[in-house]
Amino acid sequence: MAFDTQTLSAEPLCRPSARPARIGRDVKAVDVVVDIPADFRLASGERLGQRQVVGRLHGKAGAPLVVVAGGISAGRFVHRTETNGLGWWSGAVSIRGPIDLSRFQVLAFDYAPEAEDGAQSVTITSRDQARLLGLILDEIGDPTVAAFVGCSYGGMIALAFAELFPERVEQLIVVSAAHRAHPQATAWRGIQRRILKLAEEAGRPEDGVALARELAMTTYRTAEEFAERFETEAPTSAGQTYPVCEYLTARGKAYRTHTTPSRWLSLSDSIDRHSVTPEAIRTPTTLVGFISDRLVPIDDIRELAARLPALFRLVEAPSLYGHDAFLKEDEVVAAILRTALKDID
Repeated sequence: MAFDTQTLSAEPLCRPSARPARIGRDVKAVDVVVDIPADFRLASGERLGQRQVVGRLHGKAGAPLVVVAGGISAGRFVHRTETNGLGWWSGAVSIRGPIDLSRFQVLAFDYAPEAEDGAQSVTITSRDQARLLGLILDEIGDPTVAAFVGCSYGGMIALAFAELFPERVEQLIVVSAAHRAHPQATAWRGIQRRILKLAEEAGRPEDGVALARELAMTTYRTAEEFAERFETEAPTSAGQTYPVCEYLTARGKAYRTHTTPSRWLSLSDSIDRHSVTPEAIRTPTTLVGFISDRLVPIDDIRELAARLPALFRLVEAPSLYGHDAFLKEDEVVAAILRTALKDID
């Protein structure tokens, strides 16, 4: 099967843009709150504790609809507004940005389960998240998505959505996601989940979130970045902190109240349950993989590309930032998005 494979030059990709993508002025946004039907069941047979699923529409009403979804820490606040401050991907979703809010209407959504639903984890899959997104689309009366841009966990949901609802999406742009989870990545996430459970049993759930986040950060980034950023000189005595550990501790503390152990357990497990059949996805697809990504190895993305019936383009790019490259490599991602979305009207 012939398809367009592009390997980008390493030289311009080793640092993010010195001038971040223009965010533009604040954009009015509206939440879409949908009651989950009483008979809705997850693939596991479980019910969701939450009663509603929430999306958020940004940009030009009535314009072609673009769904945007990111990692498990992402949600409906994708763009800066007066009320929520800087969104999780405002560099890409903005007025005259790569996903142009003067040209498109953008839908982002909160993943289930919601954090406030208590200590019990829920067994939820990427297909379940896709079905919940379908409820939001039903509510807004727009059954067809012009493009689904999914990064990391959001890319898994995009693939699941296209497999379940091929008639509802015209194009996929999948970044740093494949058709399955890699066993090594599952191993790392499994350790994180055990940390969370141990901390809960010890009555220190926030400390568990912080420590699990520290470990996660070592998998999101690369050895090359750490070698460049941090000195290797040892502290005076055992038990004192090394520079790289100070960085990780700070990242963990910043995240400790961002989520709950139950939510993290559910969404982390959801990543490892992800599985789609590439041959069943017939939506035209742009795939983007970063060669340094250890969580989603480039070989898995190449396999997905080889098996997709309607692959439009495969882009392989180097980066210093591993799995986090889709959040750091502004210029590279912007160019790919603009090319993929240029013919939508």
